[in-house]
Amino acid sequence: MVTPAVTKQAPKEVSNEIPEEIKKVVLKTTAPIGIVKKPSPFSISAALEKTEEEQEKVIDGTKKDLPSQHFSETDLQSEWHKYLKELQQKDIIIYNAINSFKLQKKNEDIVEITYPSESAKVEFDKIRSDFFNHFMHIVNNYNINIEYRADLSMKKEIITKRKIFDKFAEINPVLKELDDLFKLDFN
Repeated sequence: MVTPAVTKQAPKEVSNEIPEEIKKVVLKTTAPIGIVKKPSPFSISAALEKTEEEQEKVIDGTKKDLPSQHFSETDLQSEWHKYLKELQQKDIIIYNAINSFKLQKKNEDIVEITYPSESAKVEFDKIRSDFFNHFMHIVNNYNINIEYRADLSMKKEIITKRKIFDKFAEINPVLKELDDLFKLDFN
């Protein structure tokens, strides 16, 4: 058996130079046009850049087609008091915040709500849709608009014996001197 002779060839030199043809073609790569990059739900920067945009609901066109029957002031008051009684059983905190609200029929489709403070109004906003959806269904009038009016004189203040004494002390300064002298305790 004859074995062929193996000849060793010297390795070719590998150059690190880029050929001229490839140098002329420069490609720029970008993100694909059709894919929208969505930020991660865990991205802090995306959460900071996110703007609050409320989409306006187009209700006006559909509301005009809904029934708009007449309702009276007594209908409004009776349903409001019924709702307050139910709310007193369900959620006493919201009840205590809104039981001083006054609802009044201003026009055929306008209800004016008088409230004592902004914090009470926030509590009312939590239950507003529940009450008015129920009321609109009862009176068959789906075009009711709501107007708000703040009235600080409605604010209820807890009157203690100390507050009563301080009011009398403003009128009669001798009472203040007696309090300083005898150290009266009104607890």
